[in-house]
Amino acid sequence: MDLDIDHLRGWIGREEVQAELLTGALVQRFKATFDRSSPIDDGAEAPLMIHLCLGQPAAPTAELGPDGHPERGGFLPPVPLPRRMWAGGALEFHAPIRIGEAVRRRSVIEDVVLKEGRSGPLCFVTVTHHVESGGRRALTERQDIVYRMAQATTPEAPSAPTAPEGHHCRPIAATPTLLFRYSALTFNGHRIHYDGAYARKEEGYPGLIVHGPMQATMLVQLAQEIRGAPPAGFEFRSLSPLFDTHDFTLNAEDEGDALRLWTARDAGPLAMEARARW
Repeated sequence: MDLDIDHLRGWIGREEVQAELLTGALVQRFKATFDRSSPIDDGAEAPLMIHLCLGQPAAPTAELGPDGHPERGGFLPPVPLPRRMWAGGALEFHAPIRIGEAVRRRSVIEDVVLKEGRSGPLCFVTVTHHVESGGRRALTERQDIVYRMAQATTPEAPSAPTAPEGHHCRPIAATPTLLFRYSALTFNGHRIHYDGAYARKEEGYPGLIVHGPMQATMLVQLAQEIRGAPPAGFEFRSLSPLFDTHDFTLNAEDEGDALRLWTARDAGPLAMEARARW
């Protein structure tokens, strides 16, 4: 495949601005998805990571690609590789987002890099999101998006060791209902998260893929519960996928003033690893 990296790097520096009012109703649905409860009155602090549900692209259905994503081009560069996934990222939390406030996100494409992986070319797109709530700086987020070739199957690397169980360990049932609800919250049309037949037949997966952002959200929630306060910073990277064919666990270990966190299915390798600091 001819991949014109110079053309794609022409997207570096592009910006996009989205804004949305954070309502108590959205917070209520977010908390219900994660089996949590707290005040949803205007002025109350919103849960961490709810910004991922706000101002998401709203392409007309007729303009979606066969995978459920908007057609390539526009803000993100038109990378011709067919498979797109969230590879990792980092967040700095500055101030809480509050219910009833307008949340504004300014997104900037920072870099576009071509690498060679075991399965062929990989194109990494780095995006920085600057998020404000009520005109105040709320958080800064870096997202690493990877595009790759299609594969007939997605075998697990035989050398990947089994992930340990953390000192703090929470079981999570990876149900299709949970995955569908998170897709709906984030207006994510990517079919690998809710269309089992598509995920198996078209993309070669054994089942539905558990969202990377949802895993990251759950790990941030666990970190906040353990320390009793929201972290100042959180970074993570995806190492292997989780599917709805197995339940999984959230894990954490103390690492000095920080927490090391990870997800894994039973007897499986690390899926996502992360670090939270205060």
